[in-house]
Amino acid sequence: MSRTLLRQGMSYGLIGVIVLLVDWLVFVAFSASGMATIPANLLGRIAGAALSFWSNGTFTFKDDNGSRLGWRRLARYVVTWLAMAGLSTYAMYSIDQHAALAWAWVAKPFVDLFLAAVVFAVSRYWIYE
Repeated sequence: MSRTLLRQGMSYGLIGVIVLLVDWLVFVAFSASGMATIPANLLGRIAGAALSFWSNGTFTFKDDNGSRLGWRRLARYVVTWLAMAGLSTYAMYSIDQHAALAWAWVAKPFVDLFLAAVVFAVSRYWIYE
């Protein structure tokens, strides 16, 4: 495994834990206050997305020229985010409907960790290429 991949993986993981916590806290706060699962999850995902794009572009995938942000990368990030937000929201809604909201709260970190593994590869080879 290359040093770059190892550094990126560790940085992505650390930032991911922070982003996951922000996303989860926003989801729980809004859904506990009575907001429906779908908008509560989307608000959590948006809060996490803003932090994630900037942090990963600035730290995780930076190169010798500095950060890897910009409009083209943001557009790619948004496309990826929409797909992942759709999958996450569908999962939270389904769990809420078939089990209970409390189970959606418990499941959200695990669902989003799985999705994060997919997004790491997409980020490395497409978004922040």
